[in-house]
Amino acid sequence: MLPNTQSVTFKVLGIAALALLMLIPLLQVQGLVSERNGLRDQAIAQIAARWGEAQTVGGPLLALTYTQRWKTDQGWAERNATRLLLPAVLDIDTQLQTATRAYGIYETPVYTASISMTARFDADDLEMLRLLVGQGAKALELRIPLADVRGLREVRTLRVNGKDYRLQPGSSTNGYATAAVTLDTQLLQAPVSLELALDLAGTERIQFLPLGRATSLKLAANWADPSFIGAFLPVRHEMVDPQQFKASWQVLELNRGYGQHWDEADADASRMAASAFGVALYQPASVYQQNERAGKYGVLFIALTFVAFFLFEILKKLRVHPVQYLLIGVALCTFYLLLLALSEQIGFGPAYALAAAAVALLVGGYAAAVLSTRRAGLVLGGSLVVVYGLLYGLVASEQYSLLIGALTLLAVLALMMYLTRRVDWYGESRAAPLPQTCADNPHP
Repeated sequence: MLPNTQSVTFKVLGIAALALLMLIPLLQVQGLVSERNGLRDQAIAQIAARWGEAQTVGGPLLALTYTQRWKTDQGWAERNATRLLLPAVLDIDTQLQTATRAYGIYETPVYTASISMTARFDADDLEMLRLLVGQGAKALELRIPLADVRGLREVRTLRVNGKDYRLQPGSSTNGYATAAVTLDTQLLQAPVSLELALDLAGTERIQFLPLGRATSLKLAANWADPSFIGAFLPVRHEMVDPQQFKASWQVLELNRGYGQHWDEADADASRMAASAFGVALYQPASVYQQNERAGKYGVLFIALTFVAFFLFEILKKLRVHPVQYLLIGVALCTFYLLLLALSEQIGFGPAYALAAAAVALLVGGYAAAVLSTRRAGLVLGGSLVVVYGLLYGLVASEQYSLLIGALTLLAVLALMMYLTRRVDWYGESRAAPLPQTCADNPHP
């Protein structure tokens, strides 16, 4: 029979091995979380394909197609080129009406944006286009860049210098689809003013391109949690009430990485895309993100539960078989599977409470039977409730999760050291018997 010291050592090593073995079902659950999250992304893509993608909206720009000529060794060569000109002033006013759309059990926020724009092209900027007209201009277009023209619901107004026009599908500009209208080059003889009002549908977020020398944007939406995204933050924002916000931006030509005009063939599309700014309809971390964060602490809490059982063995001189440890570990892994399944149906918070209560009752009842004491079951079940409460705090508190986790580990370590301070890990007293002295054994 093995000495007691070796029995305890092998028991500790066996428990550690079982805790590591629980990585297998935990990794399986994490894989399932990733799979379900992928299905959610596919569902959102299906909604966006039917309703409208996440939108990026550009202010109006003028595009003049002309003949570009240059001399070569073989004579004169020419090609068609397109010169793009941005407005001097661009003002945008946007109202978002938000809602949610579902595909199966998956939901995502969508919106309909009521957008009003006014823009002005100054005479000094138009002089450059007038010079190109004299070199053989072929067409002048007004273009409105959009990420997804399928989201256009209605163009209520398009008025250029007081005259009404109708938008048509246009050619791609700097990587964006466009709605366009052909204009008479005679308009270039004087400053050009424009009014545009349209309704645009999209999913999850909307951004704008600062295509004016001075661009201002006012945006309001009936959404409780705006997340401001892109190259620029709003200069002002406020919550009108718990379900509505307003924000405004001001962007200058000096703030972005491109000028007021360029040839389309020489354009760097990434620069324009990088200047986009706007808002995302933020939703609290999805149930899959929360499930993934909870699973990261799985081995830690399984190990803590095993340690609690082991301490009962040592302090109360009880015996727990490795198979019983294994069953407890599987029960603890089942928590994460149950949490995932319930959270898809009723939300993360209620699902967490139900899954934690079920596993705490299961493990507590099993502990009471295995350790033959109701008190042990109550203590271990209550400990699990505390542990799962702590885990919920770690999952819910993204910014302070590291601090909470570090302090908790320190507290648990201190508690373990306190509880085991008198445990005789060698199985025998450290004090050796004193040798007999002459005084104890006098000569006869």
